[in-house]
Amino acid sequence: MSSQGTADAVHRHQQLGLTDGEVLDMYKYMLLARKFDERCLLLQRAGKINFHVSGVGQEAAQVGAAFGLDRDHDYFLPYYRDYGFVMAVGMTPRELMLSAFAKAEDPNSGGRQMPGHFGHKKLRIVTGSSPVTTQVPHAVGFALAAKMQKKEFVSFVTFGEGSSNQGDFHEGANFAGVHKLPVIIMCENNQYAISVPIHKQLSGKISDRALGYGFPGLRVDGNDALEVYAAVKEARQRAITGEGPTLIEAMMYRLSPHSTSDNDLAYRTKEEVEENWKKDGVLRMKNYLIECGIWDEARDADLASQLALEMKEATEYADNAPYPKPEDTLTHVYADSEEGGR
Repeated sequence: MSSQGTADAVHRHQQLGLTDGEVLDMYKYMLLARKFDERCLLLQRAGKINFHVSGVGQEAAQVGAAFGLDRDHDYFLPYYRDYGFVMAVGMTPRELMLSAFAKAEDPNSGGRQMPGHFGHKKLRIVTGSSPVTTQVPHAVGFALAAKMQKKEFVSFVTFGEGSSNQGDFHEGANFAGVHKLPVIIMCENNQYAISVPIHKQLSGKISDRALGYGFPGLRVDGNDALEVYAAVKEARQRAITGEGPTLIEAMMYRLSPHSTSDNDLAYRTKEEVEENWKKDGVLRMKNYLIECGIWDEARDADLASQLALEMKEATEYADNAPYPKPEDTLTHVYADSEEGGR
């Protein structure tokens, strides 16, 4: 949180067009994502689920971005850490737990893909695949469809800075720039790939790469949900008015290991992680709301209890839900024979 006076802090979200209720909802989604992450880490250690990729430390940027979009019309292509984002656009903890437990009711893939491979047709979350950053050219394709069909929606895609060096990112960005497509490309720069620090990955800013493709690129504080919100909202306005794509580099820090298969202290120090916890975006938003006078510790404790109960219900439901049947393997793989022949 900045050192602005209370009067400035009170009005910051309002100046951005957000009501008190909306900014409180942003915080609730951020905390919900954090609680989901914490529960999944415990479930994996207890042997109840097999694997978890954490998004701890990235919730502020994810939720801020979601609120800057049209959550009723835009198309979303998130990457595997985006729990805060997908919940902010409509996915429920129960749905995500069904995915974590690999159960048949999982709306992402019917329990057939690893957790974090989001996909929800009703919410326009486009299914993801395991190869990193393949979602960027897919998002560009959706943006091309919007332009060809003259429809007023944008596509929004996220990825980590490690995969920004993949060809898919550059090919997608180039095509989007050439055709001035309504796509927002956001890198969640958490300063580590799996185990490689940022200074061994990049020699410059990811946001500067947009210049070579002919559209704006900007770097924002990914621990500040309001700053990300403002950047995404402006990028969306550019997109729907025909001004083309925007590349946003949201700077943050991965506070947890890469996944439950990772020992992060093999490549970074405990002191470094602890120092970055002081910049945690969830705590930053909580403090901002308290400073604004629209939140307090008692309500925060009540919210935490409410979310704990929500996680408990989601966990119990998913744990007891049926697994996919062997014959479900080919469900949704091939088109119906009658429809496919038309």
